[in-house]
Amino acid sequence: MSFRYLQSLFNPQSIAVIGASARPRRIGSVVMRNLLAGGFGGVIMPVNPKRDAVAGVLAYPNVDALPRTPDLAIICTPPSAIPGILEQLGKRGTRAAIIMASQLATTLGTDGRPLDVTLLEIARRHDIRILGGSTLGVMVPQAGLNATFSQVGGLSGNIGFVSQSDAVGTMVLDWALPKKVGFSHFVSLGDALDIGFGEVLDFLGSDPGTRAILMYIESIRERRSFMAAARAAARNKPVVAIKAGRAQRVGHDVGDPLFLDSPGLIGSDDVADAVLRRAGILRVDHLNELFGAVETVVRSRPIHGDRLVVISNGGGAGIMAEDSLHLGGYALPDLHPNTLTRLRRLLPPEWNGRNPIAIRVDAPPKRYEDVLKILCEEQDGDAILLIHTPNALTPSVEIAETVIRTIRSVGGNLLTCWIGDETAAAERKLFVDAGIATFDTPENATRAFLHMVNHRHTREVLMQAPPSTSVNFRPDVDGARAVVRRALAEGRTHLTEPEAKHILAAYEIPIVPTHLAATPQDVSAIATELGTPVSVTVMSRDIRRKWEVGGVALDLETPEAAESAAKAMLARVATLRPEIAISGFAVQAMETRAHARQLIVGVVTDPLFGPMIVFGEGGRGLEVYRNLAIGLPPLNLPLAHDLINRSRAAGLLNAYHNHPAADREAVALMLTRISQLVVDLPEIEELAINPMFVDDQGVLAVDAHIQVSAAPPNPQRLSIRPYPEALAETARLRDGRSAVLRPIRPEDEATHYEFLSRVTPEDILFRFFHYIGTLPRSEMARLTQIDYDREMAFIASGKDSSGRPETLGVVRAVADPDNHTAEFSILVRSDMKGLGIGSTLLKKVIRYARERGLQVLAGEVMAENEPMLKLLRHFGFTIKGSEEPGILAVRLPLQEPSVKA
Repeated sequence: MSFRYLQSLFNPQSIAVIGASARPRRIGSVVMRNLLAGGFGGVIMPVNPKRDAVAGVLAYPNVDALPRTPDLAIICTPPSAIPGILEQLGKRGTRAAIIMASQLATTLGTDGRPLDVTLLEIARRHDIRILGGSTLGVMVPQAGLNATFSQVGGLSGNIGFVSQSDAVGTMVLDWALPKKVGFSHFVSLGDALDIGFGEVLDFLGSDPGTRAILMYIESIRERRSFMAAARAAARNKPVVAIKAGRAQRVGHDVGDPLFLDSPGLIGSDDVADAVLRRAGILRVDHLNELFGAVETVVRSRPIHGDRLVVISNGGGAGIMAEDSLHLGGYALPDLHPNTLTRLRRLLPPEWNGRNPIAIRVDAPPKRYEDVLKILCEEQDGDAILLIHTPNALTPSVEIAETVIRTIRSVGGNLLTCWIGDETAAAERKLFVDAGIATFDTPENATRAFLHMVNHRHTREVLMQAPPSTSVNFRPDVDGARAVVRRALAEGRTHLTEPEAKHILAAYEIPIVPTHLAATPQDVSAIATELGTPVSVTVMSRDIRRKWEVGGVALDLETPEAAESAAKAMLARVATLRPEIAISGFAVQAMETRAHARQLIVGVVTDPLFGPMIVFGEGGRGLEVYRNLAIGLPPLNLPLAHDLINRSRAAGLLNAYHNHPAADREAVALMLTRISQLVVDLPEIEELAINPMFVDDQGVLAVDAHIQVSAAPPNPQRLSIRPYPEALAETARLRDGRSAVLRPIRPEDEATHYEFLSRVTPEDILFRFFHYIGTLPRSEMARLTQIDYDREMAFIASGKDSSGRPETLGVVRAVADPDNHTAEFSILVRSDMKGLGIGSTLLKKVIRYARERGLQVLAGEVMAENEPMLKLLRHFGFTIKGSEEPGILAVRLPLQEPSVKA
């Protein structure tokens, strides 16, 4: 179903309210009242077979009687009537419907099937987009659209809000109204039968009237559309979310699919944290944080670090801010010597030279001005927090005006905190009107700064585009695959420890070799050969937690001790678990590393989001501390370091007492190799290296476990598709020059601006259907920072006369959620026409779309763009008129052979 039909939902010109009512406390009555009170400028058509008019507006008996086809239908009837109504709307050509009724999944229709299934079939057949059921509705205040049954309206603003909960939606409206917080769009998803987070994020992410997006999430049901849309939106503007359900655990209903040997180590909330972070979404915990975070991120300039300088007219308030920052894991930085020298000339002698800077309770406005100027000039911090406690000794309003005037003249990233309720309301309003973030307590202000820091980190993570293959090493992929295939051919899904270590060694991960022994006597022989001390572990595919049955013995000093330990294991297992079959023993030399820390590195598979990489403190302490960080593959080195820094184990890697710092770079490199292993071997369902030793000499895998799946690999198993380097190729242009055809990268933004600057206004009109000047940063980000799972843009890249890269042309294809149809566009630099760039790019995107399994390549072309139409006819496209005058619809069936392409 087409994305453009969302315009009918958010910008309708005509609305039908089916089930409109004049009876109080009925949804149809409240919806009519809200539509009329909101000032909607389009046509409102109530449908009620028993009334001539509703709320003073002429009513119609049914859908067929409507004088025009409504863009949007709001269905307020009981569930049983909805299928027939939706069928009538589909025949009339309505493109969007809001269904208010609830319990559609549990209500059966006349055919005995759940109503939600029937409604979705009707909607797909007629190309109708559905919001709901169980939805509060939608508001677009700037357009006067209040298509909800909420008792509270929304003010016009630039924040988009999306919620899965009607109750939370109502709470947000109640909270926002007295605080004068306005919305560009307010969307209640309800059951998300059709329209979900993905579609709304796509719309709001490209909406110029939306500066930030807020979400309340209870569950994410569709991974592909959510990740693609969230990442695209977050590249354009701040996206902030509350994800409910922190107490829930993955595995209650699906048999603990993440860590089979340690239930509860990873929960659904851990997964949500990792997913939202990689999607570029800032996660907060509370409703007031939701708006506080977006206010700070929108009003403040982007920061480049985590240094905060605090100014306070009262020592206690500054210390409160410092304590709050400490609880968030950060510390106030020391001031530079030159800053100290300059400040001491201004400040009272009792100031101790520390940050926070105490300027005294009776400080005049001029002191605030001078201190701010020094801090902005010296750049001791990435942001400044100015805390003021109003008192009878200073002119609070004058100080606020001075601060505003100063920061406008010198620049800088400023947060303000005027402590108090009504006593400071006027000053805080001055800051709001000036576009400066302001707060009422030091805790709220420092929390906002932490949101700025976290948003910067999520942006850095979002902008990473890891390659599909590593350029730093060449793993033995074929050798690793052979191990997996051999195990599956033997009917095994659990690899032996030597097999697991063979795969790790194939990816250049250092291992402790493991030797298999069939009997206790063989254990003794291997211990003699290896030399002691050794460790012995019982081997059985039925035992995952060998410690619990006494199946592990360490530091065995003689071969005889090793043999005795193996015999004792057989006796213990026979007593504790007589049903278990023992296949032998694993023997390995004990590694003695005086400064080694124990880590765990793993791969787990989430039912929705696929493979995830787990990192944290290992050994027996794993189940005590239960503090693991999760990252989504693929990883590059920056993402690997981010994963390390988010874990409790990050502190273990630092130097302490007589222990030198561990080789953090070796850990990061190892994580990228585990990531590459996940990309290359889709059969791997679970991997655990515990312990992984790390010290100043590097890493060493001591114990390893791998579980594989016999099911056919899912080609879409990765939530984040790697940069598809394999799609790059070289093409020869007609003038003899060569050009590289490759997927676009975020780094292409600068050359893309240059590319568009060398396209004539006529060609711009043919591509975008309207004249444009310089594209805004948000739109250029959308064009160059794409999600390769949903969209593909191939550029033809050449070299200019100075040898610098330049973009010669671009072709783009955006697939629908069902991977059936892709809408394409193509643009060639105006001074490069006639060189075959257009046909080369079109041929490449057709070939790519066929390989992706798409069925149709479709697009729209202006009727006067005859060169493009000629090219498309050559490639076999059909060309027909469209709903818009002067625009032709072009279409190429992809699974039918085309000689030209």
